[in-house]
Amino acid sequence: MTRTRSPRKALHGVLLIDKPYGWSSNDALQKVKGMLRAQKAGHTGTLDPLATGLLPLCFGAATKFSQASLDADKTYRATIALGVTRVGGDLEGEVVATRPVAFDDARLAAAVASLTGPIEQRAPMQSALKHEGRALYDYARAGIEVERAPRRVTVHRFDIVARHAVDAMEVELRVSKGTYVRTLAEDLGEALGCGAHLVALRRLASGALSLDGAVDLEALQALDPDEREARLLPPDALLGDVPAVHLSADDAGRFLAGVRRRIDAEDAACLRVYGPAVTGQPVFLGSAHVKAGELIPTRLLSPVEAQALATIPSSRTLQASLP
Repeated sequence: MTRTRSPRKALHGVLLIDKPYGWSSNDALQKVKGMLRAQKAGHTGTLDPLATGLLPLCFGAATKFSQASLDADKTYRATIALGVTRVGGDLEGEVVATRPVAFDDARLAAAVASLTGPIEQRAPMQSALKHEGRALYDYARAGIEVERAPRRVTVHRFDIVARHAVDAMEVELRVSKGTYVRTLAEDLGEALGCGAHLVALRRLASGALSLDGAVDLEALQALDPDEREARLLPPDALLGDVPAVHLSADDAGRFLAGVRRRIDAEDAACLRVYGPAVTGQPVFLGSAHVKAGELIPTRLLSPVEAQALATIPSSRTLQASLP
């Protein structure tokens, strides 16, 4: 007997997943896309299989704004083992060297300070960064070392939140995009003179999105289809940490058609743009930037997408809670 599969749906929104250990970001995306029977989906940047935590998945119109989450600062909780250096800087690599762990609080504070603020990093060979079309980890598996130019990243916050005996600690970090936590762990170990590697990594936040609102795959599987869809946040959740501007009906229509509008505002790199309320909430139209008094569209919803979002029940919108 042939089983009839339900058709794919045009869903629009963001689902916050608590990615499990051992799953790639694409594994989680394909699993959830299948659960929701969604037509179009994407994730907002790779979270290593060895890492757990927040993975925002975008559906339909939300995929247009995934770059905002890619570019956003990230917050992590990491467990670092001291005294042992491993290939690749994490628990899976072979041991390279062991050294005694002996440092005082002053040396630890100096090491942390040296790794806070703008710093230079080289991507680890075990990363997904591409070189000539191939991920660096492909070269690493083949025993090939690729020259990597250092890149400037920013560590906004580097807090020691717990010490476990003498040879392990937990840290919490808020970092700019492109920062490799395993490299920070290795650099911390070198600054302390004992070496170190990453044992566990959990992403707590990405921009305005937090792990607090995430669901794990097992819990999502247990929900019925309507309950799964009810977990979707609207596309503007990806822009929750940028200012908003509200347009009149006439200006909203022209903006949605890609026409620049005059606006009394200072230059801004990114704004959320809304039209008049339809079902009790302003209708999200897209993102824009301001230059010389002009509101210039950056990424727009199509009229069909805007209409679809306007009809979603207000319990599934975020506009009222965003700044």
